[in-house]
Amino acid sequence: MKTPPIVSPQEWEAARRQLLDEEKRLTRARDALAAKRRRMPWLAVEKAYAFEGPEGRVSLLDLFQGRRQLIVYRAFFEPVVYGWPDHACRGCSMVADHVGNLAHLNARDTTLVFASRAPQPEIEQVKERMGWTMPWYTITDDFDADFGVDEWHGTNAFIRDGDRVFRTYFINARGDEALGSTWSYLDMTALGRQEEWEDSPKDYPKTPPYEWWNWHDAYDDAAPAPEWVAQTRRGTQAQPG
Repeated sequence: MKTPPIVSPQEWEAARRQLLDEEKRLTRARDALAAKRRRMPWLAVEKAYAFEGPEGRVSLLDLFQGRRQLIVYRAFFEPVVYGWPDHACRGCSMVADHVGNLAHLNARDTTLVFASRAPQPEIEQVKERMGWTMPWYTITDDFDADFGVDEWHGTNAFIRDGDRVFRTYFINARGDEALGSTWSYLDMTALGRQEEWEDSPKDYPKTPPYEWWNWHDAYDDAAPAPEWVAQTRRGTQAQPG
């Protein structure tokens, strides 16, 4: 194996600084892309879709669990998938392994669920086997075909206005590789991270940066933002990146 050059600490730091400049440009390009997503037109969902869940039959609207936004990842877990019934698709399983604690998404009025063709007993078994805790529903109709995930995995974002549901964005193929964190999921939604530094349309919900962050088991607490948030807002790091 031919290695890169071995250099002094000063030369190494200079090389790192060059890459850091590129990373910052990439971060701001990603922010600009997310801003364009927040200005995407919405597509009304007119059909009534049905899913099976742990508590029985539910609608697409029910999947929101009362929140304003919904993200649905179509995972391939069904009899034709290699590994059935002990495992879901290897790639979809890697996606599932990377999903963070959903309390953080929920705090931004957003619900994440998985959906597959597998019956609920098999879904519950594989979740227990793999240590997954995300809500996972059974597709019962044309949802997968209508939303571009009948032959391949993909992630759809929705928003609701009362009882009306709209499709706002769709990511699939290698785009799914970047998902899994709270921030990457929020960046694909119509409302984004909902922080003041974001370039969002007028009147979109926004709070000061970092102020909503909390321990995942403490979002129900009414405690004020910690002092480090106030210090950050008074300093020069109010905008991430």
